[in-house]
Amino acid sequence: MANIVPPFTRETAILKLKAAQALWNTKNPEKVALAYTPDSIWRNRTTFIKGQQEIISFLKDKWAKENGYRLRKELFCFAENKIAVQFWYEWYDEEGKWFRSYGLEDWTFAADGKMEKRQMSCNDVSILDDERWFKDGVDIESVEISDEHY
Repeated sequence: MANIVPPFTRETAILKLKAAQALWNTKNPEKVALAYTPDSIWRNRTTFIKGQQEIISFLKDKWAKENGYRLRKELFCFAENKIAVQFWYEWYDEEGKWFRSYGLEDWTFAADGKMEKRQMSCNDVSILDDERWFKDGVDIESVEISDEHY
């Protein structure tokens, strides 16, 4: 992901966000953290995070609670060293109840292509199993997301 560097074009912004999507879908906190600068700052909902070690700790806790996590990101807008994305991900809790999380992120990148700032806002919606988009075996890119969900 770091080899795609600013300034971004529409094409490189999409490549960058799809690389981030693939990386997050690994659910490997140590691997994900390497895409961020050592002093990267985050706001994730109401949690404020700084640095790769806090990112790793946060992601370990997140993915321990969000079982079956599958994420899709789409370009919202971009500028020289910034990208904003819309995202959706599905997960289930310890009781087996499914959720779809809808949100927006804005990212700022360092010259080397690593993310130095990430701000995320998100809402969780309870869904039934038959309402899921990203079931096992489904290519998340093939899911048609209607305007009411954008």
